[in-house]
Amino acid sequence: MNILNYINGQLIAPVSGQYLDNINPAEGKVYGNIPDSDSADVTKAVESAAAAFPIWSAMPLTKRANILLKIAELIDRDLDKLALAESADQGKPLKLAKSVDIPRASANLRFYATASMHVSTESHLMEGEAINYTTQTPIGVAGCISPWNLPLYLFTWKIAPALAAGCTVVAKPSELTPMTAFLFSKLCIEAGLPAGVLNIVHGLGNKVGQAIVEHPEVSVISFTGGTVTGKRIAATAAPMFKKLSLELGGKNPNLIFADCDFDQAVSTSIQSSFSNQGEICLCGSRILVERSLYNKFIAEFVKRTKELIVGDPLEENTRVGALVSEAHMNKVLSYIELAKSEGGEIICGGKQVSLSGRCENGYFVEPTVIAGLDQTCRTNQEEIFGPVVTIMPFDTEEEAINYANSNAYGLSATIWTENLKRAHRVSHQIKSGIIWVNCWLLRDLRTPFGGMKQSGVGREGGWEALQFFTETKNVCIKL
Repeated sequence: MNILNYINGQLIAPVSGQYLDNINPAEGKVYGNIPDSDSADVTKAVESAAAAFPIWSAMPLTKRANILLKIAELIDRDLDKLALAESADQGKPLKLAKSVDIPRASANLRFYATASMHVSTESHLMEGEAINYTTQTPIGVAGCISPWNLPLYLFTWKIAPALAAGCTVVAKPSELTPMTAFLFSKLCIEAGLPAGVLNIVHGLGNKVGQAIVEHPEVSVISFTGGTVTGKRIAATAAPMFKKLSLELGGKNPNLIFADCDFDQAVSTSIQSSFSNQGEICLCGSRILVERSLYNKFIAEFVKRTKELIVGDPLEENTRVGALVSEAHMNKVLSYIELAKSEGGEIICGGKQVSLSGRCENGYFVEPTVIAGLDQTCRTNQEEIFGPVVTIMPFDTEEEAINYANSNAYGLSATIWTENLKRAHRVSHQIKSGIIWVNCWLLRDLRTPFGGMKQSGVGREGGWEALQFFTETKNVCIKL
């Protein structure tokens, strides 16, 4: 099956006529082709978006919102089809795609469609002299570049606030997971989204993504992906004074204090370690346990990790599916070998998994738990982005905080304690943009989302996302 670009309301082939293989990672086989687009396709998309901007930005809020709500309804209708496509593209268990990823994509559109109708402005009266008021207007053509790990979920997370704010969009989904974005483009056509409002250009980052960032008519860039790529985007966008939001990597600490709810801490830590094969930037990949609880925790955690079923993503009982590509699988396996060379002990997992039948050539890795490493080693400093966690004890609260803050990332952290004062105290001192206490991945779309240090620049989510895609203007009228 040939995937097509979505430009000016139509599904079209790339200008070059060239395609890339789309591989099902659970099978290790090509199951389709995606456009190998380049700057020529991006130029067409930007021209289309620029032409559509005056009409879309001037459209009444309720009319824009109704179109986005219609797309959300179509996502709900096609949930099974979209979930199957996402599982085939990314290797995640079908059950996870159906219960989390696709419903969240619909929720993103619903939230921003309705939120856009409740944005308020401020006015300030200079008594007897003048009145000042502020307005927010859509900034123009937005470039939205989304990652492969949560394909439709994060794709809609970017384009929904941009469209709701009145921007038109040129979007690039990951070349590793293009299918749901392609199916989404068909839903946009069915829903009556005006031509040019959303344009989806498939292809490689160094061709398509870079061309979007470089294009002078793209006023704002929203990117989610690796820190190295984020640095390159920032270096390109900064001299052009483009508005920029970067949601980058994470190496997130999971702090387990001895007074925690033990069963809840273990069960949720299994989830936060290995959900989506550990391919979530918010996964707790560094588990820090108070020493008095360490032996008990690690015994139960390892026991439950060994019970996780690595298997065909289409099977109901599968909990760990395939990694997204052979190259990524090899990267993850290389970090396990690195951990060994750094003195780590593989106490669970650590090997590639060979399945039979349909998935005999798939990219599967055992959930892996590593002990015996300090926080300064590469294994604990670099993002692995797979089903691999390290675990180590701490003696004091201060030591736990120092360990948590010991690397360049600062995306999220999880704290397990029943002590309310400690929860507030530790949350305040950990340098991460998102702190979960006695939970994980519990999200309110009204709240800002983003990291500190090398985990990102700017905030997504809630009103911040709508405001990001607007320009603020102050009007002063003399009385």
